[in-house]
Amino acid sequence: MLKVGILGAGGIAALSHLPEIEQVEGMQVTHICGRTASRLRLLCERFNVPRYSTNWSDLLTDETLDALVVALPHPLHAEAGLAALSRGLHLFMQKPLCTTLDEANQLVAASEARPDLVVYCRPSFDAVVYEMRRRLAAQALGKVSGAFSRHSHGGPEVYYAEVTDSFEEKRVENDLWFFADETAGGGALIDMGVYSIANIVALLGKVDFVTARMTTVDKPTAMEDTATLILEMANGALATAETGWCDPARSSYLRAHGTAGKLVKRGDDAIDYIRPSSFEREWAEPIIEQISLAPAPNQHEEWLSCINDGCQPELSNLWTARHVTEIMLAAVASNASGGRVAVDSEPRLG
Repeated sequence: MLKVGILGAGGIAALSHLPEIEQVEGMQVTHICGRTASRLRLLCERFNVPRYSTNWSDLLTDETLDALVVALPHPLHAEAGLAALSRGLHLFMQKPLCTTLDEANQLVAASEARPDLVVYCRPSFDAVVYEMRRRLAAQALGKVSGAFSRHSHGGPEVYYAEVTDSFEEKRVENDLWFFADETAGGGALIDMGVYSIANIVALLGKVDFVTARMTTVDKPTAMEDTATLILEMANGALATAETGWCDPARSSYLRAHGTAGKLVKRGDDAIDYIRPSSFEREWAEPIIEQISLAPAPNQHEEWLSCINDGCQPELSNLWTARHVTEIMLAAVASNASGGRVAVDSEPRLG
């Protein structure tokens, strides 16, 4: 039984990590750490967690732990991840990996110094992404020319209304750390854009250059609530990544285009594979093959499988997470300068 600690007792622990780990055979949360004792007690009762604490040192010195989930606010991710690797724990890093490239490089160096420890980095990837990758590798689209991904929702206040209700707490107006740069470490780009960027990298590989525009449409923040990135891929294709906090209808789009057809995501477990019925008649009806897929393992099950097999994740690994982090930082720089910005790091994809 892999004994797991969770550092952070907010919404992502309550609504994602704890309920998912509870479903994974061979994994158990035995210690959770956070700032609010009432929340910790509630989570321990709901998920049968035997121990909680309100300071990091108690968790990191718990000799019974095998692994750690970092579920803290964004600017604290790197410090906690480095501490876990130093302690000799397998590591699950919540997205985004961190907020600076120096932190990302430190995490990569620490992981490479301990190759026996498995580091799993969100975003995780669904069955659609893995099937699209397989078909792209088989050249089902011919030469890939482009891709589009969008991931967006109604903003932190929507999410935190659900979180507050889940803890049976009274809602507090204007108490959203996500809207302050010093506590959030960035706006909609690192919160939601990380998903759309990661999906494009998973499909098309390395990004060479980024051109980005960001704006604030509606939210009470000086940070961006809406962003669009043009990604120049190393394979010659162009891709667009969109994100935002001004989309309460929610969007999760993914498609790839090539000289022989296109792949379009339909939900978490289905794809449309669309091919031309004629290469000489523009208005000929296309051939549409609807592909249904078995769901991918949940992210914690995949992490455990990697630990048991002694390997790093195929896509959700530290090197790819560093590449996605550099792309987001390049987008911030591009928006500030008005120009295109180079990306130097390399993802590691399967």
